[in-house]
This record gives sequence, structure tokens and C-alpha cells, in this order.
Amino acid sequence: MSVTAETVKQLRERTGAGMMECKKALLETRGDLDAAAELMRKQGLAKADKKATRIAAEGVIAIERSTDGRAAAMVEVNCETDFVAREQDFRAFAAAVAAQAVAGRPGSLEALLAARLGTETVEERRRSLVAKIGENIGVRRFARLEAPEHLGAYLHGTRIGALVALQGGKAELAHDLAMHIAASNPRYLSTREVPQEVIAKEREILTEQAQGEGKPPEIVAKMVEGRLRKSLGEITLLGQPFVKDPDVTVEKLLKGLGAEVLSFERFEVGAGIEKKQEDFVAEVMAQVKGSSAAKA
Repeated sequence: MSVTAETVKQLRERTGAGMMECKKALLETRGDLDAAAELMRKQGLAKADKKATRIAAEGVIAIERSTDGRAAAMVEVNCETDFVAREQDFRAFAAAVAAQAVAGRPGSLEALLAARLGTETVEERRRSLVAKIGENIGVRRFARLEAPEHLGAYLHGTRIGALVALQGGKAELAHDLAMHIAASNPRYLSTREVPQEVIAKEREILTEQAQGEGKPPEIVAKMVEGRLRKSLGEITLLGQPFVKDPDVTVEKLLKGLGAEVLSFERFEVGAGIEKKQEDFVAEVMAQVKGSSAAKA
């Protein structure tokens, strides 16, 4: 079989790869379109493995709801550059993964990656996308929440997302709380959930600060406890001032409306990923020195 412009076009439409890659695969398989597509898929898997060590700290947060609105899933899908994070195929992949997470109820990230997206698994689709786009792409994490009454979901652009399961209250309150969580970034629901080691460390720091102010021991103890309550309020959802009415804490708001937050999740793209800091001046100088050494 000969390699024609039409077969190259067909292979490009089928694989989404570049023209030269398609032509090369068709030449290797003597124009067999099916064999070329299979070859490119195998090559794509190899490329995905090679790119897996590259830092992917950009990306998107995607949220999908169940048909009844009582459940939702949120995923973080990463890539290397914000340019790819805006790419349509990348965003469509993130949305598809979120939809699978809410419908399939996976119990772990491994189970989500093994779930089917049509004829492929999530992992196979991810690898194919790596081969097509040319960047490391990863499904970093997901969360799935169910609510007996109202489930709030909020996306701030594509970089911050929040889910909250609410009992009592109204759907509008659930949405407002999701927005609050996205904006205020609480680490815990209430002070009861704050680990004792975190409280102990905070008390130690506050004690040293208060003692440095030269106050008597009994005054220091009162100062520390007061400051500790304020500090814990800042990191707990119930203790935070409500973003739409800062004079009221979230806890007081909920009590007044007869509602209770059962659980919440907040994702921010790249949070906790150590990004590589490039020294472009040093990089250019190294290239110049390398070039000069080669000429010498």
C-alpha cells in the first residue's frame, strides 16, 4: 500500500498527531492505516513514560454533578504549562474524568485511572493525550461528595474548586458556602478536627511570642488561650467570618438557618507541588559557554 496525502490526513484525524509523525508511521507500516494507528499508540505510551518525570504543576479543576444533583466529583488534572491548561482537548479530558468519578464511584485514584472512558481506560486516554500534546499530564487527585439534601459546588475560573455537603438549609446556602470555602481556604471543619499536634505547636509558638512581651505568667496564659482560639477560628470553616457577612461566623450562620455542614473539599491547582524555578540567565550563560567550548 502506498502512502498518500489522504491516508496521512485520515491518520491525523484518527490519532490527533502531527503530519510528520503520521507519515513516518505509515511508511513504517507500508501504508496500512490500522497498523500505523496501533504503532503510534504504542509509541505514544513510550513517550508518556518518558515525560512522566517532568513537573506538571499547571492544569485545571473540573467538577461534575450527578443527574439528581445530590452527588458531585471534583478532579485536579495537571499539565506543564498554562497554555496546555487552556487547550480544549485537555479540558475535555478533565471533564470526562470528573464525570466518570461521579458516576463510577471509584474508591481510589487507581480505580479511577482503571475506569473506562469509552473504548479506553482513563489511564490509556491520559497517555494518548500526552503523546498528542507533548507534555506530561496527570490526574493528581479527586474527591466525591454526597449530600442528603443540598450539595454546593463552586469553580473559581478553572484553578480553584470547592464542594460542600449540607443538611438542612437551602440550595443557595450550599452554593454560598462552597464559594466561601474557595475564597477562605479552611483546613478543617471545626476545632474538634484539628490534630492535637497542630494545636500544641500553635500554643508553643504563641506562648513564646507572649513571653517576649514581658507580661506576668498568668496574663501570658490568658493571652495565649485567646490568641489560640482566634488562630483556630481562622483555619476552621465554622470559626471563619462568613464572606458575605463578616460580622457573622459560619457556625452562627448555620445555627440560625438550622443547617449543618457534613463535609467539604477544596482543590487548588498545583497546591503542594514543588515547582522548578528556572534561572534563565544561568541557562543562557551555560549555553553560551558550551557553544564557545565547542568552537575552541
